[in-house]
Amino acid sequence: MAYISCRDVTLAYDRRPVVTGLTFSVNPGDYLCIVGENGSGKSTLVKALVGLKTPAQGEIEFGDGLRPTEIGYLPQQTEIQRSFPASVFEIVRSGCMSRLGKRPFFGANERRRAESALSRFRLDALKRRPYGELSGGQQQRVLLARAFCATEKLLVLDEPGASLDPLVTKELYEIIQTVNAEERITIVMISHDIHNAVIGASHILHLNNRPLFFRPTAEYVKTPLGRFYQEGTQP
Repeated sequence: MAYISCRDVTLAYDRRPVVTGLTFSVNPGDYLCIVGENGSGKSTLVKALVGLKTPAQGEIEFGDGLRPTEIGYLPQQTEIQRSFPASVFEIVRSGCMSRLGKRPFFGANERRRAESALSRFRLDALKRRPYGELSGGQQQRVLLARAFCATEKLLVLDEPGASLDPLVTKELYEIIQTVNAEERITIVMISHDIHNAVIGASHILHLNNRPLFFRPTAEYVKTPLGRFYQEGTQP
């Protein structure tokens, strides 16, 4: 059964449609990459998938035991986040908030989860460093580790490689691919970097205010649309 099913979804702002006709599903173990030009509806869709926006039409359904509170979400970073006054460990552990239930404090389980995330995202040596002193790539790995702490099922990532240099972006995508393959965590990720994104993704959803393509990546790269966005050849 699918974790997320979208059926004829329209998303709008002030009654003006941003993206229409969305019908697709995300199954356990998938790595779905959402691509498209700026303003094509990618971030709006992601906000709907994590419960921050209600569809104007259609239905988004969660299945296979997934609850919205079990989704690890990494939004685009803001300037305020970049100077947040906390240590790396504190920020990563804060991803466990949804696990506390009625408990007022973090316990041993949350500490172990945070330590595991630090190791997975190669942050052990930085855990006591102030977050604001880190490089952009290091900060993004911290926020990714925080989202990882929130879930054992599904990560939703909005442009995790934005504003990073190509080498750092490639390394970040390699970590995300490893999390999907080894931890069996399902990934839904927006990316402008189609070249790196298609390497690990199992499926591509290409938007232009409506879905242009939704199928396995192996099929996408053979289409005129896929070749155009990878190689610059006219579709």
